[in-house]
Amino acid sequence: MNKTILSLTIGTLLTSATMTVNAAQDWKDDAKDAWIDGKAETTLLLNTNLNSFDINTDVKQGKVMLTGSVESSVDKALAEELVASLDGVVEVDNNLTIMEVAEKQDSEITEMLVDSKVATVVKTRLLFSDDVSGSDINVDVESGVVTLEGEVASDAERDLAILLAEKTEDADKVIDKLHIAE
Repeated sequence: MNKTILSLTIGTLLTSATMTVNAAQDWKDDAKDAWIDGKAETTLLLNTNLNSFDINTDVKQGKVMLTGSVESSVDKALAEELVASLDGVVEVDNNLTIMEVAEKQDSEITEMLVDSKVATVVKTRLLFSDDVSGSDINVDVESGVVTLEGEVASDAERDLAILLAEKTEDADKVIDKLHIAE
């Protein structure tokens, strides 16, 4: 009888410990998904070429689902590229609907949108970096050339800002106009 009670007690303790670990992991995964969702919403909001109020994001285990409507296939691709470039995003499921049936694709418009995407991604990376004062750095992009202008605290911060810009997809060149605060 005592062995049975002891066995049941040990089994109960092991089960409850396992459930606690699983609950902690679920909470951590949910928090990470919420963080990615917030970054995706912010990135879409910062892009002036998209109406972010017509785009919804949902994140499950790092996979971002985009729903809603956009005006053109360029907007649809832009939204997907912006979200896919975020840290922590495993996959993007783009279910955006294109409202405009007949669209005119122009290379100038496409280049402008790509430049806007690059500027948004670089600025977002600078703002989300703990080691760079992103709010003190202006980001301009023209024909894939990123210009960083503003004030940083050190050479290391300058190097990190340049590296973040260089690692951005579709950024062909980075011009450094950053100066170190005295």
